[in-house]
Amino acid sequence: MRGDPSPRRVFLTGGTGYIGSRLIPLLLQRGHAARALTRESSRDKLPAGCDPVIGDPLDRATFTHEMRGCDTVVQLVGVPKPAPWKGAQFRAVDRVSGLASIQAATQAGVAHFIYVSVAHPAPVMKDYIAVRTECETTLRGSGLRATILRPWYIIGPGHWWPLLLKPGYWLYEQIPSTRESAHRLGLVTLRQMLASLVWAVEHPPESVRVIEVLEIRAIGSRKR
Repeated sequence: MRGDPSPRRVFLTGGTGYIGSRLIPLLLQRGHAARALTRESSRDKLPAGCDPVIGDPLDRATFTHEMRGCDTVVQLVGVPKPAPWKGAQFRAVDRVSGLASIQAATQAGVAHFIYVSVAHPAPVMKDYIAVRTECETTLRGSGLRATILRPWYIIGPGHWWPLLLKPGYWLYEQIPSTRESAHRLGLVTLRQMLASLVWAVEHPPESVRVIEVLEIRAIGSRKR
């Protein structure tokens, strides 16, 4: 699939977070315009060149108007360092912000919604998966063109410990009965994730597209 070379006007939530703060400079370098939702106390954390939008990610009334004129939304708000015991936080933050952004994008007439979900099914993180699955379902029913990315764990600065699991992953990938799960719940690097997000911005689908772990890795390995 060939990308549309025209610059995109991208609205991001979670622009000061782990992924967002690294994604925005890449988008700007490629000629796209970036507008990011932020609280007043965090506006100085946004990368230079990004247009700040002061609002509350849990309240769509504070940012729906600012989405107008944007053709792409990237939803990145989420509880930092997800863990099985953070179910209440997932429901209060990830769920509410995800649904608010989908509703806002629909009302604002945004053409393409990019949502970072999570790989599933999985034996752990039930509450996290339930919230992300609900947002996926709402997104599918919204009528928006959408790209859903499903990483499991993203390796990068401050998040290197899963490298200790690589021998186990290799073993499970060799066994036919566990190969599919090992691939679906595999590790991706921060570089691969960022490359996949940039690719998604530049390649809007006709309807709804899901990008799983193996495809995230493949996109991240391409020469740009």
